[in-house]
Amino acid sequence: MYYYSHTLSNGLRIVHLPVDSPVSYCGFAVNAGTRDEEGSEFGLAHFVEHMIFKGTKKRKAWHILNRMENVGGELNAYTTKEETFIYSIFMEEHFGRAFELLADLVFCSQFPQQEIEKEVDVILDEINSYEDSPSELIFDEFENFIFEGHALGHNILGDEKSLLSFNSESGRSFMKRFYAPENMIFFSMGRIDFKKIVRLAENALADISFPMVNRNRKAPEFVAPTERRIHKDTHQAHVLIGSRAYSMFDEKRFPLFLLNNLLGGPGMNNRLNLSLREKNGLVYNVESNVTSYTDTGLATIYFGTDPKNMEKAIRLVNKELTKIRDVKLSTSQLTIAKKQVIGQLGVSSDNREGLFLGLGKSFLHYNHYDTLPEVFHRVEKLTAEDILAVANEIFAPEQLFCLIYQ
Repeated sequence: MYYYSHTLSNGLRIVHLPVDSPVSYCGFAVNAGTRDEEGSEFGLAHFVEHMIFKGTKKRKAWHILNRMENVGGELNAYTTKEETFIYSIFMEEHFGRAFELLADLVFCSQFPQQEIEKEVDVILDEINSYEDSPSELIFDEFENFIFEGHALGHNILGDEKSLLSFNSESGRSFMKRFYAPENMIFFSMGRIDFKKIVRLAENALADISFPMVNRNRKAPEFVAPTERRIHKDTHQAHVLIGSRAYSMFDEKRFPLFLLNNLLGGPGMNNRLNLSLREKNGLVYNVESNVTSYTDTGLATIYFGTDPKNMEKAIRLVNKELTKIRDVKLSTSQLTIAKKQVIGQLGVSSDNREGLFLGLGKSFLHYNHYDTLPEVFHRVEKLTAEDILAVANEIFAPEQLFCLIYQ
């Protein structure tokens, strides 16, 4: 699967993935997220993502809302710890409409003061909904636990004190600092001719040029692993066990990806599910996850269970971790694990929106997009020794943090 790329004179990178479909996608990915906020700005990156839909120099919120909806398209955005995505999905004949609207949102948002109070209330409701969902809240709290004192640990949504302090200037200031062409990409997918995309971008965006402020990202400092128990008035006990892992630029992330899939990935035959659910009936859901940031990472195991079964479930998790640290995969086990990962990646690529967003994130950070054959090749090269090495680095007992809601 081949893609095209081009860089404008102002530093804005453009990448396009040709796909034979009448449905097209395009958007901006900005290399700025929660970890780029200053001390008094908790939640500002996410607040900006919400507020860019509330008015530009030439559009009010109602016009923005209807611009793509009126032709059956969608307009979406989300914020992570390190990126912000603003994008649209539409029938291919509306590419020009989507491009013009997105450019208006990203470069001409005004943050009307009369809209801010309403949107702050919306985000506060979003925060409260997380407070009511311990199975989701525990992930946020765990990151704050493992990255204690660092911006990577901050909740993306922010807190009430910070949100109530934001005004129009707060939003415009953040965008001026980070929404510079050199700090973002425009990415698209569909049948549209790439030369047409470049012409549109040259005509509309090439003259937009302003420097990004110096970024102040620092890797999180060491925090000693420990266990923390927090009382929650919930029916289930919720447990999250994990450690720091590899950055998105570390080659060891590939064997860790395969190991994670084997341990607690989406397949029902993963080791944790077989042990905790199928054999012992202790949990409804158990999963492991890996997150990679630009200078660190996170590997976690989560499950919820009846409080009376919690200690047994923890012992079973530790038993599986001991196995992956001590027992090298056999040739047949490694072959099966590789086939499963490759098959899952192939199936997931059929999700066009996920494929599109993966294109954006990859090109934003690597200035390159790995095609499926390239990813498959990386997986095929992995050895049992690679898997065993990362298992002992990431899941060693002395590396593990544990957060428990009970």
